[in-house]
Amino acid sequence: MTDTPASLGTRRAPYTDLRQWLAHLDATGRVAVMREGVPLQHTLAAIAKRLDGQKAACFPRPGGHAIPVVSGFMARRAWIAEAIGVPESGLLAHFRDAADHPLPCNEVPGHAAPCQQIVHRDVDVLKALPVPTHSEHDSGPYITAGLVIARNPVTGVQNVSINRIQVHDRQRMAILMLPRHLLAFYQAAEARGQALDVAVVIGVDPLTLLASQAIAPIDTDELEIAGALHGAPLDVVKCVTNEVRVPAQGEIVIEGRILPTERAAEGPFGEFPKYYSARESREVIQVDAITHRAAPLFHTIIPAEMEHLLLGSIPREATLLAHLQRSFSNVLDVHLAIGGVGRYHLHVKIRKTHEGQPKNVICAAFGAHYDIKQVIVVDDDVEVHEPLQVEWAVATRFQADRDLVVIAGAQGSVLDPSTTVGLDFSDGAPPAHLQGVSAKMGLDATRPVAYHEHVFTKVRVPGEDDIDLNAEIDPAGRVDFL
Repeated sequence: MTDTPASLGTRRAPYTDLRQWLAHLDATGRVAVMREGVPLQHTLAAIAKRLDGQKAACFPRPGGHAIPVVSGFMARRAWIAEAIGVPESGLLAHFRDAADHPLPCNEVPGHAAPCQQIVHRDVDVLKALPVPTHSEHDSGPYITAGLVIARNPVTGVQNVSINRIQVHDRQRMAILMLPRHLLAFYQAAEARGQALDVAVVIGVDPLTLLASQAIAPIDTDELEIAGALHGAPLDVVKCVTNEVRVPAQGEIVIEGRILPTERAAEGPFGEFPKYYSARESREVIQVDAITHRAAPLFHTIIPAEMEHLLLGSIPREATLLAHLQRSFSNVLDVHLAIGGVGRYHLHVKIRKTHEGQPKNVICAAFGAHYDIKQVIVVDDDVEVHEPLQVEWAVATRFQADRDLVVIAGAQGSVLDPSTTVGLDFSDGAPPAHLQGVSAKMGLDATRPVAYHEHVFTKVRVPGEDDIDLNAEIDPAGRVDFL
């Protein structure tokens, strides 16, 4: 893994404020400011996509709206490490340590919370906020970077997640909830005939944004993990219309309720696998209020691009590494390949000690997260973050009749369109219990523990890693080759 100059050396103070982080990116040539008035429908997303991983994008007065839109400020792995203040090679360990040692939040009064400087109780979401329409066949404008915060109706402990939200009209929005903690909270409330109070927070600092994606037990408040990443308790404030606590430094907060029994059409929407998910009946958020800073910023994530993929993959990597190392101390590193949309393809580096061990690691990885569809296990001389090295290991150390593991009919991602190929659902989308049924594939791309002479010794030239090319190249040197 290669560290950028900004991330080398001892740990620096993290960037715990969104505006401070954007100013830093701008000062280092990593923000592009667009002309005023870029259309919110497709054009904004198209520009941000073209800049993906190169520069963050800022759109003043998008579609004539007074609130600027920002995107792409977490679109490189090195930037995320830089924001946290650690070397890129220490990113997973630092995130895992924060997840293991959360800090309780610090509640502040409303007058001390920037996110409540302005309060609107009678709102029209699309007039109040510059919500873009992203992909070609998206069914409308979507909030894609909103932290959805809800309280467990039984225990009161909060959960934080990012969910896609389609804005339908003035005060109603449809939300996709996958079978995770937020859906469990909603189902518990709905069983009581109650709405689930929620807040959708748009525009938070990079560490809180990353913490929202932690894979944690159901009664773990991800805002406490954000505090651990900050190195101090996160300031939160109680919403003005419900009991949900939100980051006090947030830019915009939509307060509302997910209504019991009510559903509305949602989708199609271009999702992280780079395909559209189907139009289906989803739960409905009734908006009760919008609060925001005096001059807020609106953050949008371009679906299926680097900011989207990295925010999902890095917290998962940290969790997967910890899970595997509990059973296999010789697991050294993991990587969710971007070619596998940051979710489906896992590369695992091990220091192999026994034949057959990689197959055990493969099985353990499939059990660690149901999204994982393919696992490649490689030796400690292969860099799992470099796709060419992993492919080389498969090409030279893997034989399908000996080293392939296939598991049929397992639970996979409901957003993987290949899982429903060949099934006839002429009346619409498949029922929930049949969605995401997937085959899993594992590849043992490790060399034998013992082998003859140098058959599996990786070719290298002595000194290749240490040579100083600046000292060896003569900048004034010329040769007449004719």
